[in-house]
Amino acid sequence: MILYINTTQGSNIEISIEDGDKIIANKKFSAKYKQAEKLLPEIDKLLQKSKNKLDDIKKIEVVNNGDENTSFTALRIGVVTANALGYALGIPVNKNKIKNFNIIKPIYNKEPNIT
Repeated sequence: MILYINTTQGSNIEISIEDGDKIIANKKFSAKYKQAEKLLPEIDKLLQKSKNKLDDIKKIEVVNNGDENTSFTALRIGVVTANALGYALGIPVNKNKIKNFNIIKPIYNKEPNIT
C-alpha cells in the first residue's frame, strides 16, 4: 500500500491510499492555516475508512515540488509528515534514500514568504 500526500494546492490537502494503480480511499479537504493540525488525524481516518493500519503502508509518495502559488509552510508540513512517518515505519518516501534515511527534501522554486 502507498500513502499519497499533497499539500501544494493552497489551503486544500489531498491524501489517498493506493494499492498499485488502484485508489482504495481518497480524501480532499480544506485546512487553511491548519495543515499541521488536520493532516495526521485525516490520514488516520482514511486508514480506518479503508480498513487498513499504518503497518500496511509500504511506501509514501509526497508532492515535494511547489510552484509560485504553493504555501511554503503547507509544502513543508506535507514533506515533514511524510518523512516522519517514513522514518517511524522504516519505509521509503518517494524512493529516496539519503545517508541511510528514507527522506525527501522540499523544493520551493521561490524564496519563502513567511508571515
